[in-house]
Amino acid sequence: MPDIVGIALIIGNTLLFATPLLYAALGGMLSEKSGVVNIGLEGMMTIGALVAATVGYYTQNPWLAFLAAGAAGGLLALLHAVVSITFGADQIVSGIAINFLGPGIALFMSRLFFDGATQTKPIANKMPILFKDALANHPALKYIFGQYATVYIALFFVLILWIYLYKTKYGLRHIAVGEHPKAAETLNINVIAIRYLAVVASGVMAGFGGASLSLAIVSSFRQTLVSGQGFIALVALIFGKWTPHGILGACLFFGFAEALAIFLGSTNLAISSHLISMVPYLSTLLILILFVGRSRGPKANGVPYLKDDISL
Repeated sequence: MPDIVGIALIIGNTLLFATPLLYAALGGMLSEKSGVVNIGLEGMMTIGALVAATVGYYTQNPWLAFLAAGAAGGLLALLHAVVSITFGADQIVSGIAINFLGPGIALFMSRLFFDGATQTKPIANKMPILFKDALANHPALKYIFGQYATVYIALFFVLILWIYLYKTKYGLRHIAVGEHPKAAETLNINVIAIRYLAVVASGVMAGFGGASLSLAIVSSFRQTLVSGQGFIALVALIFGKWTPHGILGACLFFGFAEALAIFLGSTNLAISSHLISMVPYLSTLLILILFVGRSRGPKANGVPYLKDDISL
């Protein structure tokens, strides 16, 4: 059994590994709340991770790298928005294309900026760790609260998006567009503009998620860095029932699964490391089996909206 410090370490790692999922899942929520399915989170996270690592290496400024990652994810999401909103193409197919395009562009850029290498060079200045010095004499508290700034920013986004969606008229319009866009249009709500902003914002958030991997958890980008976390974020989005607080709980669950796998890997238990590494993915399958079928998303989610379409 782990002692107090061991438990604190598991809690701290839970927060750390939940953070990339939280950014991406919140981004997916913004998109789907407006009625546009975005399964391209994986590709957007990948391009965000690469841009963050590249800008971070050349500028030595992690904050600039973090913002650049969001911009890169937003640009890739803009492509998804044009295809699925303006041209009314199948949103699932567009998202799949983004998931192929993102890693492809990332690999090309890595070879371009790092002399043909498929991974970036280590970043000297990662994101700052908050409260590190203040809690130096308290190991348990240091592991829990001595987190990278990306963790606290992600938690702040949960609060801000909850207020935005449920306590402001703009958030209510956002939700209305995802539930019944035709009715929203009769109230002079610009459905197309809201969907564009929501999809681009989802890409920015996914880019931040990728940056939290390459600027905090590790200090570089490699092809296997994201490793399906965009898809786990989609499961967290559904498990969390398209709400910021629900998504937070879901991401903490998946973060705990990752933290538990690391803890088990550091013990002397006679368990294969390959089995231990499967824990996060097995937990994802478990959630899909037990809960996803009961979740219901926005009614107009995935349905292209055209102004001359009177079926909505």
